[in-house]
Amino acid sequence: MKPNRLQHFLTLTDLPSADLLAIVQRAMVLKQDPGVAYSKPRKSLGLVFEKASTRTRVAFEVAMAQLDGHCVFLTSEASQIGRGEPIADTARVISAMVDCLAIRTFAHSNLEQFARYSSVPVINALSDDFHPCQLLADMQTFMEHRGDITGARVAWIGDGNNMCQSYIKAAAIFDFQLHIACPEGFEPAATLVEQSTTQVTLGQDPVAAVRHADLVVTDVWASMGQELQQSERETAFANFQVNRELMSYADRDSLFMHCLPAHRGEEVSGEVLDAPDSVVWDQAGNRMHSQKALLEYLLQS
Repeated sequence: MKPNRLQHFLTLTDLPSADLLAIVQRAMVLKQDPGVAYSKPRKSLGLVFEKASTRTRVAFEVAMAQLDGHCVFLTSEASQIGRGEPIADTARVISAMVDCLAIRTFAHSNLEQFARYSSVPVINALSDDFHPCQLLADMQTFMEHRGDITGARVAWIGDGNNMCQSYIKAAAIFDFQLHIACPEGFEPAATLVEQSTTQVTLGQDPVAAVRHADLVVTDVWASMGQELQQSERETAFANFQVNRELMSYADRDSLFMHCLPAHRGEEVSGEVLDAPDSVVWDQAGNRMHSQKALLEYLLQS
């Protein structure tokens, strides 16, 4: 499990399926034994965040500390990007000083441009299109609680956003069936769905999607940058709340996940979020372990 060239992680499909599974399995090992030696020279990670963050930033900083590395954190407002420096120039400069970059941005094209001009690996710490780091933690969490996810039935309820699109990619990589329920007009990219028709079903009925599911997943109705659409989205998504009634259609051993932060009473009821079959807190904590395993993989020299 070692990249033989400059390896970026912009979406899940940037790495071989076997390597992704190995990263998730390594994360579980690192979680059980944080002292597992990482005998490499001290490394540095540049965090360039245009979007606010709690879990992603803390997970990367703690992971690098446990790998005996160092983080440099920059926001667009506190760097020359916010004053108009081209992404290509920023990528060239920062990558000359650090060993890896994690970019949290809006347009996925910004991330791709960072990767094009970077001389070190670039990690997608979230873009408007994909959130692959979260999926590593989600897969780890399911495997810890239920074992192999191969052949499982997963339900996505709500917006066809970056998380939903990452689940579409994960369905093919980890070999599970994904049933998506979105309101009309809020579906994931049609090209992604068309590429995964053997494992992805798209509809507008939350009950049909959740029925017999082994895992139910949702996210906020209005993501960062969509705050002005909140009222419109509340109306469109009114029948897409994950609550105890909807969960009753899932398998009796079904798990519930949410990448957080959650809006209790909107996309998920507080009762579901705090229920015994909710693993959102393990899921959040696993961000550090999975990102640590990813960093270990990318920083191998």
